[in-house]
Amino acid sequence: MFLVIPMQKETIVGQATASGISALNIIRVSGNDAIEIVNRLFQGKNLSIVPPRSITYGHFGEPDRIIDEVMVSVFPEPQSYTRENMVEINCHGGFLVSSEIIRLLIKHGARMANPGEFTLRAYLNGRIDLSEAESIMDVIGAKTIDQLQLAQKGLRGDIKKKVKDIQTQLLEIIASIEVNIDYPEYEDILVISNTILKPQIETLKTKIAHLLNESQTGKIIREGIRAVIVGKPNVGKSSLLNSLLGEEKAIVTEISGTTRDLIEAEWNLNGILVHLIDTAGIRDTTDIVEKIGIDRAKKAIADADLVLLVFDQSEALTDLDEKLLALTLTKKRILVGNKIDLGNKVDLEMEKIINVSAKNRKGIDQLAAEVHRLFLGDARLEPRSALFANSRHIGILESVKSSLDDALTAIRNQLPVDMVEIDLKKAWSEIGEITGETAPNALLDQLFSSFCLGK
Repeated sequence: MFLVIPMQKETIVGQATASGISALNIIRVSGNDAIEIVNRLFQGKNLSIVPPRSITYGHFGEPDRIIDEVMVSVFPEPQSYTRENMVEINCHGGFLVSSEIIRLLIKHGARMANPGEFTLRAYLNGRIDLSEAESIMDVIGAKTIDQLQLAQKGLRGDIKKKVKDIQTQLLEIIASIEVNIDYPEYEDILVISNTILKPQIETLKTKIAHLLNESQTGKIIREGIRAVIVGKPNVGKSSLLNSLLGEEKAIVTEISGTTRDLIEAEWNLNGILVHLIDTAGIRDTTDIVEKIGIDRAKKAIADADLVLLVFDQSEALTDLDEKLLALTLTKKRILVGNKIDLGNKVDLEMEKIINVSAKNRKGIDQLAAEVHRLFLGDARLEPRSALFANSRHIGILESVKSSLDDALTAIRNQLPVDMVEIDLKKAWSEIGEITGETAPNALLDQLFSSFCLGK
């Protein structure tokens, strides 16, 4: 567990690049003694006097044993990622070289960093707030351009600015109540009543509700959607998966029941990451292996954000098709009529069906457009707009809105303004958890433990 203290005294070391065979590795050292410890093992210029943020060539190791030739970058405090003395050692790739360098650094006074401890120190030392720290991992994990842009907005502090704006408005209301309570004898101050508080709180609640409404777009961009391809055997589910991906991901044959387990893939749909799941054809069967696959398919339907229910347009609807329509009735779904090149026999008067030929890639663009419309509509990620997208942030906004609702309820019940103030202070404390201003230590442990070791 991390100890949350104003400054971390110990010097830590970690590998910032992924383990494995590579051309280069970067080893990061941070702490009061970072430059001194590296200097003991660096054979080249004296790192304590080289220009800040410069790169110095030399060799690394003890006097009787050189480990590697390296390039060393020195970042004196506070001009570093952690706002501590920091050194980055660029060495050759591979497991042995980096592990030996780290072993020597530990031998000479450093300790192995915990996962996320470099970013934790950047947060504790005031270089970034908690929302910016989370955005760093979002940048690293981005798989679409929209995900990257969303993460960069958080990293540059756009979320923090919105949080600060809400905090400022809350503090102004709270301060006006406090002045009335503490200095009732002042004649030149506005007497705060529930009649004055009510529109101010309602305005703030409307702003929170707007942010929550926008956040649904942000969450879809950040997390993507889970789409399951469902249908009876041999309707072309695997062909549809391959056509959407533009590659032969799933095996396709004329044999009914070829797919017996879930096949998963990621589809970048104009900035939305769609987690596609191809399932076993659903039917009554005595085959034990196929039955397991069908059970998994039904669970995938239950967990999905979207169901692509596929029919064979070369034949009329069957009882099994009707059962699948009933099974997916409560899910957000798109009906797909496949094999349109062989016929057009499926017609559902009450629900739109998108006809495609997965084999010939006909109608795939229309299907993609319908998925995009269903989840984002006309929403766009504006260059200057920041969206709350992190589930933790959204949950906090919902709590803040609930606290404001409680404050309005107190006003409707004609409770004194100091009772209304309790709910407003709660809202202020809750919104501060987004940036970490009021975040508990347990939350910090949980968030930073999910970071990469050298980050």
